[in-house]
Order: sequence, then C-alpha cells, then structure tokens
Amino acid sequence: MAVIELAWWQLLLALGLVMGLAWLTHLARLGLARSLVIGALRTVLQLALIGLVLETLFALGTLFWVSLMALVMLLLAGREVMARQTHRLSGGWAYAIGTFSMFVSSFSVALLALLVLIGPAPWYTPQYAIPLLGMLLGNTMTGVSLSLDRLTTQAWQQRLQIENRLLLGQDWKTALGPVRREALRAGMIPSINAMAAAGIISLPGMMTGQILAGTPPALAVQYQILIMLLIVLGTGSGALLAVMAGSRRLFDQRQRLRLDRLEAPQVRQ
Repeated sequence: MAVIELAWWQLLLALGLVMGLAWLTHLARLGLARSLVIGALRTVLQLALIGLVLETLFALGTLFWVSLMALVMLLLAGREVMARQTHRLSGGWAYAIGTFSMFVSSFSVALLALLVLIGPAPWYTPQYAIPLLGMLLGNTMTGVSLSLDRLTTQAWQQRLQIENRLLLGQDWKTALGPVRREALRAGMIPSINAMAAAGIISLPGMMTGQILAGTPPALAVQYQILIMLLIVLGTGSGALLAVMAGSRRLFDQRQRLRLDRLEAPQVRQ
C-alpha cells in the first residue's frame, strides 16, 4: 500500500486547532496558552528545519557530517537538561554533568546497536545512526534531567537531615543515600512505565511510524522492542552517572554538604 502524503494545509489545520486550544486555556486562565503556542511553533519550525538538514545529511552520508550532527544534538540536549532544573549546580556543572552523562550512556548504547545489533554498512549510515541516536538522546535527556532535578531539590529540602546524618558519623554517600535512590527512581520511572504500557495501552511512536510508512508490522515490532530496551539501558546508565557525579559535587573533600554550589531556584522554561 502506497504511503498517503500530507499537504501543508493539513498540517496548518492541525496547528490551527492547537492554537484554538491555547485560546481556550487563556480564557480559562490556566497559564498554559503561551507555552502551548511556543511549543507548537517550535515543533513546526524545528521539525521542518531538521527535515531539510536530514535530506542533505542522507545525501552526503559521510562520517564527518554524521559526527557533527551528533555533536550538535548532544550539546543542545545538555542545554535542555540544565534549563529544566530548579536548583541547578553552579559554575556550569549542571551543563557539564548532564552532557557528559548523556554522551557516555547514549553514544555507547548507540555504538553497540550500530556495530553489533543492527549492523548497517557502513556502521554510521545516517538513516540508522541519526534516528537511533535521537531517540536515545531524547529519552536519556529526560531521565538525566529528572534525576538531577530531584537530586538537587531533595538535597536542598532535606539539608538538615543530611547534615544530622553527617554529624552522627555517616559518610557523605550514606547520608545522601535516600536522596540518591529517589533521584534514580525519578529518572527511570518514565522509561519503565513506557515499557509496561507498550503494546497494550499504547503503540510506541517508532513502530507506529514504520507501520504508517509501509513496514510489515512484525518487523516494526522487532525494531520497537530493540529500541525500547536500548532506551532503558541508555536512560538508566545516564541517570546513574548523573546522580553519581552530581552527588559528589554537593560535598567537598571534608565531606561537608556544600549547598552554596547550587544556584538560586530557577524558573522552569
């Protein structure tokens, strides 16, 4: 069956309906109208732009351009992680820890998938490398962001309990243990929930897109299973790295809690 093409007027109609929803939220004084409008416009512009970029990238298909695209995606993801933390680490550490955690986890898992599990030739074929890395980065970004935000927020709110544990002789890892565990849970729960609901409550996006594009459902399911397992692997390892590095940054060499290393509460964007 041929793929049904969409016209621009159909996309504009869907955009208009979202703008209508934004107007209704404005009338209801929910405070969401601006976020809805900006989010919808960003979605249209960013995806239209990335479509042009990917067409060019697929035509070139060299390792240099694929690597450059991957680097840009990583740096932008690091910025998003930093922007969504209430009490972010000061001195650029929020950006550095988030970016490093995503680099180690997402890129390692992506390389594993490309070199061992999927095996396109060449391994950096952009039709496989960029979508795979994009899905891994997007989900790992969410996990790392939630973990770091929960870590720093809970450390700030429970600072007296943590300092009391330190006074009782506990080391910094033990004193911060409950906060670290809660931070890791916050980062991994969305991916675990997605696995639990896949195929029963919802059809995952990648599988739906492949089926709409004409891929046999059985093959689409195989790819979706692989991707979801890789996403959980990348998200879990990224959240673990971020929490470990962020936790260490909250204490000095004398194992004192250093909340002065956190910036003032940030307004979420």
